Amino acid sequence: MLYSLVSLKFSRKAAEMQAQFSPCCRGNIFVVSLSVADLVVAVYPYPLILSAIFHNGWTMGNVHCQISGFLMGLSVIGSIFNITAIAINRYCYICHSLRYDKLFNLKNTCCYLCLTWILTVVAIVPNFFVGSLQYDPRIYSCTFAQTVSTSYTITVVVVHFIVPLSVVTFCYLRIWILVIQVKHRVRQDCKQKLRAADIRNFLTMFVVFVLFAVCWGPLNFIGLAVSINPSKVQPHIPEWLFVLSYFMAYFNSCLNAVIYGLLNQNFRKEYKRILLTLWTPRLLFIDVSKGGTEGMKSKHSPAITTNNNHAEIHL
Repeated sequence: MLYSLVSLKFSRKAAEMQAQFSPCCRGNIFVVSLSVADLVVAVYPYPLILSAIFHNGWTMGNVHCQISGFLMGLSVIGSIFNITAIAINRYCYICHSLRYDKLFNLKNTCCYLCLTWILTVVAIVPNFFVGSLQYDPRIYSCTFAQTVSTSYTITVVVVHFIVPLSVVTFCYLRIWILVIQVKHRVRQDCKQKLRAADIRNFLTMFVVFVLFAVCWGPLNFIGLAVSINPSKVQPHIPEWLFVLSYFMAYFNSCLNAVIYGLLNQNFRKEYKRILLTLWTPRLLFIDVSKGGTEGMKSKHSPAITTNNNHAEIHL
């Protein structure tokens, strides 16, 4: 009897947790994962790069060089794989909305997230066997050396950049086609509904994808060109272009937070609140106490949504 009551309690709690994670929130799990990938480089590789710049060379030894290169790759590949997962999630949510709750329930979403990071780690491990994580004095960092192996460099560019970007391009192209059809009422027989909030979120992640492609494209195409014909191409690539392409790629990790702040109203409000809290720390305690009071008041009240976030565009 006691076991049945406990099981029932846990079942109700699981159902409540599942209900709290709306389709939009489940999709945002990948956005949080992308943010984690962007922050990885700030924790370890970037401080070591600054140290190398100040000392005009790498002084931390080979172990730190390998760890720094590994975490740099973890951030880069984790970013592109998470961007791919976000595109697939948005494609299913907008273009296949009737099957979205089944494909991306809470359990499946967590499995997809784990799979994304497992593939990321698997994609980086071969670097240790090839010996491609080396210090490059031109950019003061331990990173992937494009000239170690021609075949491996081509594989890296194709698998880690071209294939994911092709998948993302397909997903966003299908979404754009559907949005245009909705806007011009092309498909009168379709019952598809699009919320204004869904379109705004899609545009935000589309800009994230475009900037990632712009920032990382030059470096990958340089690596692809060098690996195809090293003897003829490499001498003709100026050092400033190589350095510029690397720092463009590094700068991409800083851009996503700016994009969220410019295009997402909720992020703008949170940024403003955080800055005010840092400026006047006493506001933190006011917000905490206010949040607790409002939570007690609204405990038995149904959720209220605004019309702005749930405006729908009908065909």
